[in-house]
Amino acid sequence: MPTANRTSTPPPRWAVLAAYAVPLCVLPSAIWRVTLLTGGTVGMTAEGTYLIVLSAGSVGLALLTLGLVHDWGERIPRWVPGLGGRAVPVRAAAIPAFVGAGVIIAICLYALLNMTFHFVHRGPVLVGPRESDLPRPEPGRGVLACYVPLLAWGPLLLAVALSYVRRRRAVVRRTTGAGTRPAVRRTVR
Repeated sequence: MPTANRTSTPPPRWAVLAAYAVPLCVLPSAIWRVTLLTGGTVGMTAEGTYLIVLSAGSVGLALLTLGLVHDWGERIPRWVPGLGGRAVPVRAAAIPAFVGAGVIIAICLYALLNMTFHFVHRGPVLVGPRESDLPRPEPGRGVLACYVPLLAWGPLLLAVALSYVRRRRAVVRRTTGAGTRPAVRRTVR
């Protein structure tokens, strides 16, 4: 990675690998959802549109994780009108990453608990059809294999975001002298 535009130290190798693993964790489930459209079980209805938007959105959000280890996550690219070349505030990248990681972990935890204890889908947030209302058979082990990698998305994003904050704040402390004790001047009376 070029270092001319960096506003921090280069990311550790594990953080780069973790950031690249995030889209790979999301891809199998996105591909499976899109194949539902071509397999004939779901047509281009509202449900089909939802599956396409969900797949594209999840892959797009997963790709944003790469910004936490690349220059464009630290400095806005020059081609962006009006903002190009400015440093990305640490909070502007870190807060959405932490919130996203928390939401993803909560959703995955709910899904795991739901698979184990078979919660009933009722309420304003987690509304969904009952199993008997679904016109298609229950997904098999192949579908489970596509969704298991999603369990790593939240923890990987959280780890990469923590690394991003540490790297960016370390440079701010070094350049501004924050975190160091000021020299005490003694005056003689």
